[in-house]
Amino acid sequence: MATSVRDIYITGLQNAHALEAQAIQLCQRQVERLENYPEMRERLREHLEESRRQQERIAQILDSLGTSPSTLKDIGTSIMGNLAAIGHAVMQDEVMKNTFANYAFEHFEIASYRALMTMAEGAGDNSGPRLLKQSLEEEIAMARWIEGNLDPTVRRYLERESAGMKSGV
Repeated sequence: MATSVRDIYITGLQNAHALEAQAIQLCQRQVERLENYPEMRERLREHLEESRRQQERIAQILDSLGTSPSTLKDIGTSIMGNLAAIGHAVMQDEVMKNTFANYAFEHFEIASYRALMTMAEGAGDNSGPRLLKQSLEEEIAMARWIEGNLDPTVRRYLERESAGMKSGV
């Protein structure tokens, strides 16, 4: 069965909308728990708002194509985001696990937005790429922030852990 480029693009957009639902849940859970990493908490709070706007942009593109996000996908990935956060919450090195996972997740989102821009071109969508590029740039900025703060986060974790202080979050 042949699938049109437009249909593939729409599915990709629905998947990206759901991916942002997962990102929102991950950021919310981490912001709620972070105590000893105020810079990280603040940046995650900012990225939470960016993720909400990214989700709105995707919904706008879907609307312009005469369709909508997939509620089922959104619910499924939101649950996955909560489960991932819960899985790390029980770990002594929760902040480390979250940092590694966040770095990988941001790069997954970067790849998704780049692919969507290529799909938009193939589908003849001339307005979507501008919105997708804006989201892509925000994801790249977040990935760079995580990378730039990896060493300080590890150092703070080591200092707190070796001093017997609460270090995980």
